[in-house]
Amino acid sequence: MELTILDSLRAGGFILYVRHGEAIVGEDQPYFNFQYCYTQRNLSDYGRREAVYYGQMLRYWQIPINSPIIASPLCRTIETAQLAFPTMYIQIDPFWFEINKLGGNISALEQQHILKNVQSQLEKTPPIGTNQVIIAHSFPNGIGLGKISNMGTVVVKPKGEGNGYEIVKQLPLTDLAALGNPLNK
Repeated sequence: MELTILDSLRAGGFILYVRHGEAIVGEDQPYFNFQYCYTQRNLSDYGRREAVYYGQMLRYWQIPINSPIIASPLCRTIETAQLAFPTMYIQIDPFWFEINKLGGNISALEQQHILKNVQSQLEKTPPIGTNQVIIAHSFPNGIGLGKISNMGTVVVKPKGEGNGYEIVKQLPLTDLAALGNPLNK
């Protein structure tokens, strides 16, 4: 019998790469500061509700999550992590902010360097029986993990350090509630 994506996630061994919840319209200030949320785009009220719902769905489906939850240093990703996983430790990893640079005007060499670092992070296998959550940002279309909707999840199967990873499934937030449906493999 073929395992559903839910069965696989319950068994663990995946990285759940999640884009933060919906942010307010606008842009981060040109010289924003990680410490000062008012210099950044932050979660909208809807984005906060998305984050809470996301955590509730993972708990409802009994998907084991490894602590710590890893988050980009921007306020919107940290708040998403805190709302989705209120009882878990959040580890801020400045590397995940680099994803934002991929959509900007950077050299091919810098882009290659960032993507190589992404690969090395996504090759790391979580502890047996758990899944690792990384809350960060969308990639540009066709680069890295590609475009990700608000609170969308890319289910990644690490193949071990130096061996790459496989994208198993892209799950928009709306598909999370349907994980238990046998048609949703």
